[in-house]
Amino acid sequence: MEAKEISQAVVGRLPRYFRYLGELKDEGVERISSQELSELMKVTASQIRQDFNNFGGFGQQGYGYNVEFLYKEIGRILGLENKHNFIIIGAGNLGRALGNYMNFERRGFIFKGMFDKNPELIGSDVRGIKVMPMEEMERFVRENDIDIAILTIPKTSAVEVADRLVQNGIRAIWNFAHVDLNVPDGIQVENVHLSDSLMKLSYNINRYMKESNKD
Repeated sequence: MEAKEISQAVVGRLPRYFRYLGELKDEGVERISSQELSELMKVTASQIRQDFNNFGGFGQQGYGYNVEFLYKEIGRILGLENKHNFIIIGAGNLGRALGNYMNFERRGFIFKGMFDKNPELIGSDVRGIKVMPMEEMERFVRENDIDIAILTIPKTSAVEVADRLVQNGIRAIWNFAHVDLNVPDGIQVENVHLSDSLMKLSYNINRYMKESNKD
């Protein structure tokens, strides 16, 4: 049977459900209704039920959702039962901040290597990982079963580096460079434009101030 196509909007909400359910589980909450989860997450109960129904639904009428079961099921849907090895390309401030973020390991993402072309950064240490020269990147990807590459490099270098990664078997790219990457079908790319988020925040501040001034 052909797998059901799930919208990216639904997929985008799954990590947030996972995070809230993890917090509830840690607090000892055993079950929760869609209405209670709605109040916590500021998402309508109807939206929650629709999202979960994409995967067959997880609740029982009159009982709600078993928190631990739902947490595990969403983790499974997100593929978090698998380990994913990743490398970081770019050992500047952003790359180092991501390398030092230990919550990745809790989610099954294993930091394996970091690369940079700056001779002054090569050999420096990020949480026990030595920064390596770019010349070693391809061999390292092939020999260490690297799934994901994180790009924190200028856009002038990102396209060429992405091509090299794809040619050596990378499966996914988390792209912080300010450029869209043209990669073959089957290579997953998640673009993160930090300035876009700030501009969105600016828009919302501006809209709120205009509405406040009307009162």
